[in-house]
Amino acid sequence: MYRLYEFSPSGNAYKVRLLLTQLEIPFDKVELDILKGETRTPEFLAKNPNGRIPVLEIQPDLFLFESNAILFYLSEGTQYFPSERLERAQVMQWLFFEQYSHEPNIATSRFWISWLGKADEYQDLLQKKRELGYAALEVMEKHLSDRAFFVGERYTIADISLFAYTHVAHEGGLT
Repeated sequence: MYRLYEFSPSGNAYKVRLLLTQLEIPFDKVELDILKGETRTPEFLAKNPNGRIPVLEIQPDLFLFESNAILFYLSEGTQYFPSERLERAQVMQWLFFEQYSHEPNIATSRFWISWLGKADEYQDLLQKKRELGYAALEVMEKHLSDRAFFVGERYTIADISLFAYTHVAHEGGLT
């Protein structure tokens, strides 16, 4: 059985839980408190030297980290990852967009405001993060203006990945 090491409020952990659930794959959860440094212990760093969650233990002592890599691993050969070459590349395109343009701005704002409670302390940085976050959301909005899904005409891991932080963007001051 898979074991998911996570911090429940994390959007990156959420997307992995969501796909596991939609695929009806049983898994155990191991909750780690990132605010208490539980992902910086030698035991956890042996699982992910980057010290971040989520981490999926695929079998004893075999770990996969980076949420979108986990989504790719779990979805390959399922309805959530296309079989057509161009659509596969388009899914990957949106996964890269999510990690480069979307998540760093929306998730960071959310973390500073909702988890650290330091909106005043990070005020200048939050302004820039929000500008970039709104720009990412605008790219998504424009793309979805004439379609229901990010790739093709079906729900894929691109949708899952981008939903994870978009649905809580308001917690980072993006409305």
